[in-house]
Amino acid sequence: MTADGNVGIGLRERKKRETRLALSQATIRLCVERGWSNVTVEDIAAAANVSVRTFRNYFSSKAEAIAASHLERALRLADELRARPVDEQLWDSIVSAVQAQLASGEGNGGGSPHDRRWQDGLRLLLTEPALQGEVLKADAAAKDELAKAIAERTGTDVAHDVYPKLVAAVVSAGSAVAVEHVLSADRPIPLAPLLREVFDQLTAGLPVP
Repeated sequence: MTADGNVGIGLRERKKRETRLALSQATIRLCVERGWSNVTVEDIAAAANVSVRTFRNYFSSKAEAIAASHLERALRLADELRARPVDEQLWDSIVSAVQAQLASGEGNGGGSPHDRRWQDGLRLLLTEPALQGEVLKADAAAKDELAKAIAERTGTDVAHDVYPKLVAAVVSAGSAVAVEHVLSADRPIPLAPLLREVFDQLTAGLPVP
């Protein structure tokens, strides 16, 4: 494991991932603040302090850039899962990894006016048809990466066993439900305890409330 928590990743690959994430986050921030149609590739490159050519080397469109954050979270979740203690229960490791990647940047819990504006802007952004298609592609790739980490941890074969793919799909769905619930709520809801509630219910077999 490297000093910053990446497992088995070379320096060059880590730098590429960092650049991809910086471009993706800059795209998200500008599109949420200004609106989808008011942001150009030139704006994004300037905000990320890179050339337009650099942006084009990584992404073909704004939508692809935004969706890349979803895939990067999955890659980091997989890294985090691989780094968890080998004797820890699988679902305990999964919950810890998910919370580390999804809930670590919550700040004060999402209760400030800025956070509400951000959530409203992000919810509107996610209705863009071009972005929805890219998010679906990123989600498929994200589940593949997570399935590989689950297969390694459980000694299963991602190519032949259904278990790692099933668990990856459940983790993806549970995380998405929690995030969507936070974005659509009419009052501030902190993500971390909601993620815990979602995965507690999943590990309990989804008992009827």
